[in-house]
Amino acid sequence: MAASRDTPTRYRDKRDPCRTPEPMEDGRQGDRPRFVIQQHAASTMHYDVRLEVDGVLKSWAVPKGPSTDPRVKRLAIPTEDHPLAYADFEGVIPEGEFGAGTVLIWDRGHYRNLKEGDDRPSIAEQLKEGHATVWLEGEKLRGGYALIRTHLEQGEGWLLVKMEDEAADARRNPTSTEPESVVSGRTLKEITREAGKDPA
Repeated sequence: MAASRDTPTRYRDKRDPCRTPEPMEDGRQGDRPRFVIQQHAASTMHYDVRLEVDGVLKSWAVPKGPSTDPRVKRLAIPTEDHPLAYADFEGVIPEGEFGAGTVLIWDRGHYRNLKEGDDRPSIAEQLKEGHATVWLEGEKLRGGYALIRTHLEQGEGWLLVKMEDEAADARRNPTSTEPESVVSGRTLKEITREAGKDPA
C-alpha cells in the first residue's frame, strides 16, 4: 500500500485552495509516525482517524469516534489520503467546499507498529492485508488499537477496535467527557464562533 506519486490528487481535486484554509502542501515526515484524530462537524458529526503511512495520512471517518472499551467495535469508513500537513489543521471549512464544517484536533501523538520481529510487516502491508495493529501514544488515547477490514453491503468498510491492554477502560467515554481540542483547548462551538460563523 505504498503511496503513489499522485496520491494527494484526489484530496486536492475536491478542494479550492482560494476558498478553504485546509493545507495543500505535503508536509514533512518526522522520525516517528504520527496519528491525529479530528472531530469534524460536517453534514454529519464524525471523527477522522488518520495514521501517517508512507508520506500521507491514511484516513477513516469514524461516526461515533474511538472507544476505550475492547468490547466496542466502531465502524471506520475509509476516505481519501490527506497530506501530512493536515495533521495540524484546525478551523472551519467554508460552505460549498467539500467537507464543509468545523474541524477540531481532538487527539494527536505518535504511534508504533505492534507487530513484533525483524521481518514484521509494515503498517502499509498490514492495511493492504486488511488487519493492522498499532499502539497509540496520544494525549487522550493510549494503547493498542486494531483496524480490521470488513465487507458491507455498501462496499468496503473497516472496524476500529480497542485492544485488551492496561489502557483499556470500559468506564471511560472520552468523546463525550473530553470534547476540547488538545491544541487550542477550544470546543467546536468556540472554533466556529471565533471564525465568525456563530453556530445556532
